[in-house]
This record gives sequence, structure tokens and C-alpha cells, in this order.
Amino acid sequence: MIRKMKLFSILLILLLLAGNSGVAHAQNYYFAVEKQTMDVFVNEDGSLSIEYYFDLANQPGAHPIDIVDIGLPNNNYILDSISADINGVPVKSIERSDYIDIGIMVDLGNQAIQPGQRGTLHVFVGTINKSLYPSEVEADEDYASFEISPTWFGSQYVTGSTDLTVTLYLPIGLTENEPRYHTPRGWTGDSAPVSGFDNMGGIYYTWSNSNANAYTQYTFGASFPARLVPETQIVKAPAITFDTDAICPALICLSMFAFFVLTIYSATIGAKKRKLKYLPPKISVEGHGIKRGLTAVEAAILMEQPMDRVLMMVLFSILKKGAAEVITRDPLKIKATIPKPEGLQPYEEEFLIAMQKEKKEQRTGLQTMIIDLVNTVSKKMKGFSRKESIAFYKDIMEKAWNQVETAQTPEVKSEKFDENMDWTMLDKNFDGRTKESFGSGPVFIPTWWWRYDPMVRPTTSSTPTFGKVDASPMPAGSGKTTINLPSLPGADFAASITNGVQSFASGVVGDLTNFTSGVTNKTNPIPKTTSSSGRSSSGGGGSSCACACACAGCACACAGGGR
Repeated sequence: MIRKMKLFSILLILLLLAGNSGVAHAQNYYFAVEKQTMDVFVNEDGSLSIEYYFDLANQPGAHPIDIVDIGLPNNNYILDSISADINGVPVKSIERSDYIDIGIMVDLGNQAIQPGQRGTLHVFVGTINKSLYPSEVEADEDYASFEISPTWFGSQYVTGSTDLTVTLYLPIGLTENEPRYHTPRGWTGDSAPVSGFDNMGGIYYTWSNSNANAYTQYTFGASFPARLVPETQIVKAPAITFDTDAICPALICLSMFAFFVLTIYSATIGAKKRKLKYLPPKISVEGHGIKRGLTAVEAAILMEQPMDRVLMMVLFSILKKGAAEVITRDPLKIKATIPKPEGLQPYEEEFLIAMQKEKKEQRTGLQTMIIDLVNTVSKKMKGFSRKESIAFYKDIMEKAWNQVETAQTPEVKSEKFDENMDWTMLDKNFDGRTKESFGSGPVFIPTWWWRYDPMVRPTTSSTPTFGKVDASPMPAGSGKTTINLPSLPGADFAASITNGVQSFASGVVGDLTNFTSGVTNKTNPIPKTTSSSGRSSSGGGGSSCACACACAGCACACAGGGR
């Protein structure tokens, strides 16, 4: 009887184990990729950056989505440049995938998407080298190209359609007729992309299809002049085959070291240029039409003028409105007018508040003012074309100069210059054009100039300099409603403004690159990187693959699948 009981118990245990095994195998990964966006950036150093957003809907009864494998173009990616978050919560573990040949494993940890739940996975891959190839485009110069497929999943693991958008951002410096897009392969949407200029002046191509799917490989690509990226990033077939065993090890090391130094140098130069780009890389996909109604200062932000010039424009705007006067120019100290006049812009009020603080807090306050101003301009530009708007404000600038340059007398020329000074300062060659416009002739100083230059004090006169009255507060003791200010040679007047900008930069802003970097860290941040700190032993998640190829007609050596 005891033996029979033992045998019955063993059979019962085996049956239970078999039942559990059947349940485990029945629970598989099954989810919908409701929306997927992929942004690919060709950086100045020739590397690629990729940004993904996946809106995932796990199906009832399916396995939790705890790991997602994402394919990458090649193995030349820098793991520490990759970051990810799920529903805004950072993912701590990102490793090289042990399931797909070329790609990463994103472990969602305790943020796994449970059956019946939804989640948004965001992944940013900062640096992928050696992804560009010579192009077959017929042109007067050499072209580089790349082709890439958004990551896809095994058809047995996904359900439903996917709203898919892919955008390729090409290097800055292209004219609209230079780049070429490749006809997509496997794509059921429009073959011709939506294109335009992004907020950094680069050209983009965008393909969208609300009825795509997450299990088909779609391939997109573009070509552009090779001069815009370092030659070392373009993968070329070797002209001669070497016996590597016969090559001097020292020569190999020297070549590797030279490549490393060149890559670091290119990245450093690119990063320095990027610090001066303070508008977000994309407000959204650019709309159409001109955004009218911006002030000259806001137009300067749109054009990404140097920040010391922008701050000087704000200062002059405040002085013209009679909201402050300069006490000392070096170091720059200003005194706000009480009560303050009406009609000040928010950035002008922030400027006044910042300039009343101590030097260290003053610099921080001005950076905050610029950040708020950039954000304001970004909001105003949503739905409008940055390219068309910049052309519109450049036209205003040229018309302002035309009024100055065509004036027949020094008095009228000076009056028009005063009226249009905020717009003429948008010109990168403001100093040179001021000197050319006035030559050796005089500039009759604007009636508000005494607020900028403490050494200039107005004298009373029965005839105002520009045939008008300056109704702003007069210096104590003037007792008159009209003033007469002295004149300066045009070159001296331009130099006075140039020196003011330089004094502003050295006395308040400090190092311009560092000051601007403090703004770009907020308005156009370099994506944060994270180092993976361990390897998860749990399995699961959707498997995928991405592919980058040489040019039209080449083959991708990877395939989709499922974990």
C-alpha cells in the first residue's frame, strides 16, 4: 500500500509539472505597436544618432513585456551613448543583446508592461559610427549615403496596425537641391517624403503611414555631398588587400590612434558648434507660412544670433522706452526707471530684474531670461515655417537698411537709423554697414542716447534733433521738452555700439560659449547617456532588427524575428 501511495504521488507530481509546463509555453509575447516614430540624425562628426518612441499595448493573457530587443545598423555603436525610459521612468539596464546579432537589450525591470496595459518606450542611441557609404548619385562631387530600417518584430508576436513615422535629418549646410532621398523599399505609403528645413537649418525627409505594421522591414535612405562629414566615417572597400600578419603592429596601433584622435577632434568641434545652437532641434515637423508679429529681439532668437548681440538689442530696446539708464558702461550697471513705463515685453522686464542682481546671480538671471525667450519663440513658431519666417524678417531688415541708405541728408538718415535700429542690428554686418551708410559724415545721436552713454548729456534747444520730442524722462534739471544731442562720425558711432557689445560680453556674459551652453543645456540639450550596470537573467520581450545599408540596391544582412 505504501508503494502504491508513493507511485500515485510521483504520478501526481509529474502530472502537475506537465500541466505547469503547458501553461508556461502557452503564455507568449503578444502585443500591439500602436505608434512608432524613428528619428535618424546625421551628426557633424559623421556618426548617426537614432531616437525611437514605441507606444506598446500588451494583450490580455500575454507575457509581460519586460525586455525589448532593438536592432541597430551595425556593431559600431557606443553602448554608453544609449539611454531609455518607459513612461518617463529611466531604464537602468541596457546591454548588448544575446538574442539578435546586432542590437541591444532594454530591460524594463519593475516597469514591465503587464498584460492588458499600455506603455511608451523611448530609446536614444547617441553614437553609431561607420554607417555611411559612397553613393551612386551622379553629381559633380562625391556623395555619401545611408539606408536604414526601423526596428521590426516577429509577426507571431504583434497584432494590429502601426502608425509609423520615420524622419531622416541630414547634415547642416545643404542647399535644398543638393540631397537626394531613396525610394523606400517594402513601404506601402507615399514614396515621396515630406521635406523641409528643421530649426537648425538642416534638411529633413519624413515618411508617415497610419496603416503600417510592426513586422515588416521598411527601408529608407538618403544621399548628400560627402564634404559635409569626415571622410573617415565613410566606409569604403579597400583598394588593396593586405596580409595583416605582415603588417607592423606599431603601424596598426598608430593608425588606430590617429583614427581615435580624429574622431575625438571631430566630435569636439561638432559639440562646440552645437553649443551655439540654442533653438530646439525640432519644434515639431515644420508647418507652412510665415509667423508674423515677432519683435526684432524675437526675430534675432529665431535666427539664432549670438547671445551678446541679443542682450545688447534688449538693452537698447529698454533704453529707447525710457525704462532704464546706464550708470557705468564698464562694468555695465543700469538703473531702472521708477515707475516703469507701460508696454514692456516680458523679456525686457526679466532683463531689468536680472541686471539689478549681483554679478554671479546676474549672469544666471540673464540665462533664464534667454531660456524663457527661446521657449516663447518656439511656441509662437509651432505650425509655421522657420525658413519662410527667417526670410520674411531678413526682408524687413533689408527694407530698414534701405530707408537709412537712401536718405538724402544726414538728419533724415539719422532719424531713419534711430527708428529702425532694432531691425538693422539683425544684420551680421551691422558695424560695416553703419560705417558705409554714414561714411565720414555725421550721425546725429538719438535723443535717448544719453541713457546709454553717461558721457553724453543733452542740451536744451527749441528744435529737436529729429523734428520730434523725446517724451521719456529727461535728466534732472533740464526743465525742457526738447533736446539737442551732439553728432558723431559714422565710424565712431558704429564703434561705440561694437564696443558696447564687447563690454557687455566681457563684463556680464563672460565666455560667450559657456554662457550659451548654459542656455542650450535647457533648450537644446545633448541627450543624457547611461551605462548599463548589469545583465538581466529574465527572458522575454519583443525581438527586432534594424539595418543600415550602403545605397540604393544594396542588401541588408539582418532579419526580423521574435524572442
